[in-house]
Amino acid sequence: MQLVVLGLNHKTAPVEVRECFSFSEEQVKSALWHVREYDGINECVILSTCNRTEMYAVVDDAEEAFPIMQQFLEQMAAQEKEVANYLFFYTDVECIRHLFRVASSLDSLVIGEGQILSQVKKAYSIARDVGTTSTVLNTMFHRAIAVGKKVRTETRIAFSAVSVSYAAVELAKNVFGDLSKSNVLLLGAGQMGELTARHLVETGVKTVFVSNRKYDRAVSLAEKFQGIAVPFEDFMKVAAKADIVITSTGAPHYIIRAWDVAHLMPKRNGQPIIFIDIAVPRDVEPEVAAINGASLYNIDDLEAVVESNMRLREQEAELAESIIETELDELVAKFRYLAFRPTMALLADKAERVRQRELKRALAKLPDIAPEQRKIMESMSKMIVRKLLRDPMVRINEAAGTDHEQFYIDAIARLFKLDALGESRKSERKISYRYARQ
Repeated sequence: MQLVVLGLNHKTAPVEVRECFSFSEEQVKSALWHVREYDGINECVILSTCNRTEMYAVVDDAEEAFPIMQQFLEQMAAQEKEVANYLFFYTDVECIRHLFRVASSLDSLVIGEGQILSQVKKAYSIARDVGTTSTVLNTMFHRAIAVGKKVRTETRIAFSAVSVSYAAVELAKNVFGDLSKSNVLLLGAGQMGELTARHLVETGVKTVFVSNRKYDRAVSLAEKFQGIAVPFEDFMKVAAKADIVITSTGAPHYIIRAWDVAHLMPKRNGQPIIFIDIAVPRDVEPEVAAINGASLYNIDDLEAVVESNMRLREQEAELAESIIETELDELVAKFRYLAFRPTMALLADKAERVRQRELKRALAKLPDIAPEQRKIMESMSKMIVRKLLRDPMVRINEAAGTDHEQFYIDAIARLFKLDALGESRKSERKISYRYARQ
């Protein structure tokens, strides 16, 4: 048995390749139903997002599974051209480490983004519902999800804005705190300005005014935010009602001058105003920053915040990596134990039957023994069995995952006659295996 992951992501493949391998939930479900037709793939989970598509599997042999899994993904994407150069393939410990880093958002385009953990949960849930997971992937994905949560709660990897639009929102929050009573004026239809306004709306701002040189464009954009379109020549009148002004007009000159803002402030009755100038060339005259009650941030200010926050996230990522390595060691140890679980269960079960049989014979010869003495004999017999089995169990555990693993399994089975328990034990052996797989 081997753990493997085959896939591509934003690091290995350009967007024109990734979009061919971006699958819907229904496509993933359909593919998982067919994965049983492929020999050697025992368990499978498919994770597909806009930036990655990855196929996690438990296989009999990794080397033999690679071309089968590649063919499977290519058929899902209906791709005939060669994509091998865009694929990565990790096995065993590296496979687990990769999933842990994915779930913790350390492998994301933006480190610390929160969406990937829910996407990992969803991918696992789909595979579990279809029935393509069992002991190994259930164990691995449960632990990966727990690791992702632990990284987000024990580090500050997701606490700071790492995009210009988010940085603008954080700056607005620093000035106003609660934005639910704030009004936003969006000047121009620039993509960054629109994205910033969208983030502000998501925080619950009160009203969005939109103004653009082409009024029909302002109307169209205002509808997206359930806002109010404003003729471009009237935007300074509306600025008296706005608390946040976002500019991205692309004009070759300043459209908001210090003189305009100086005359605007008395109309605001002492209420502060923020100008977020994302335009290049700039829309707002730099001298506006010197006016009492007015704050001005341009693209350089926002990018400086983003850069600082990225450095902070990278520092937190180092702490996250140490958490992942600790959790990885624990899971690898658990998997090694699972390999021997059926044999160990059979050995313990046989020892317990022998103990009970001999104790029963001994007690039959002591009919007048007191209940307290019975308890002492019961406890003593259990302790003898436990201590006798302790060293073999430890040696078995140490051999798990090594080249001697199968040798020890066979040796224990022969030495203790675990393979000769009779037909009546076959069903019990199946039960032991089932418990090991849960």
